[in-house]
Amino acid sequence: MNLDDLKNLQNLDPQNPGSWPVFVKVGACVVLFIALLIANYVFITEGQRVKLDQAKKHEEELRHVYATKQHKAVNLDAYRQQMQEMQQSFGAMLRQLPGETEVAELLVDISQTGLASGLEFEMFKPAQEVKQEFYAELPIDIRVTGIFHEFGSFVSGVAALPRIATLHDFTISEADDETLTMEIMAKTYRYSEEVSE
Repeated sequence: MNLDDLKNLQNLDPQNPGSWPVFVKVGACVVLFIALLIANYVFITEGQRVKLDQAKKHEEELRHVYATKQHKAVNLDAYRQQMQEMQQSFGAMLRQLPGETEVAELLVDISQTGLASGLEFEMFKPAQEVKQEFYAELPIDIRVTGIFHEFGSFVSGVAALPRIATLHDFTISEADDETLTMEIMAKTYRYSEEVSE
């Protein structure tokens, strides 16, 4: 390529590309080819790549869902057996909740446990029932006097009762030189079909 060729570039007729020198034609074809490649990437390939990335992400989510469902399906018998065991243990727990008629007996059992432990009752006051989802809770304010070991015997005796009774919010204070006073809230529970409906 010499200086004359460069001067000829200024005189190129865009209306007649067939008359252009060969190196200009080749250069124009290369520029056109590169422009087509860039346009193809920007308008076609890039959009397809974004769709491909989205499809891969969706595939991963579907694989995760499939693996979770497959794991559940493989363990379905174990889940069913576990459900039966839970229903049986739930039934056993419900049987530990006294019915309407058994609450009075449970209150007697708690007071007899205290007396058998050597405690002297100053107060045994059942409060208003509190209804929960499928059971009712009966709080009882208790104040007893005795010695520390009698308190321990009372607490373990209540824990050993065949029906569910729990002890909450206790305070122990000195009554005199030899005895202590314990204030405690006992809670008994009863199964309540009308509460769960």
